[in-house]
Amino acid sequence: MTFDMPVQRPPKAGDSEKITINLGYVDLGHIDLLVAESFYGNRTDFIRTAIRNQLAVHSDALRQVVARKMLVLGLQRFSAADLEAARAAGQMLQIRVLGLATIDPDVAPELALATIESITVLGALQASRAVKTALAGRIH
Repeated sequence: MTFDMPVQRPPKAGDSEKITINLGYVDLGHIDLLVAESFYGNRTDFIRTAIRNQLAVHSDALRQVVARKMLVLGLQRFSAADLEAARAAGQMLQIRVLGLATIDPDVAPELALATIESITVLGALQASRAVKTALAGRIH
């Protein structure tokens, strides 16, 4: 059985999130040994590869959950114009994203409150501090 893996480009500063993990000394030593033996360019390359491999192992389950929870996969951006259009249509948005959800910096907290019923983000939410504060009770 073969798997076609999408080509992975290195993340840029704007399209990745920094995380911190704690590793035992032996695990860290094993990683450093693989780096020293040129299996990986650095610790980060090893960790990214390990994460991608685990995501590939669970890809079927992930696809099923994404479909069941009706998540938008990837990037979803909301501008003030998008939210104004929702308000004009009398719609309240239920935002569900696996990846990155962005609410533009010029969106007023009042507009966000008037148009966003709930936000569920598995990944990262980028919005102004004022919008995040206003929507705090609606972010899951």
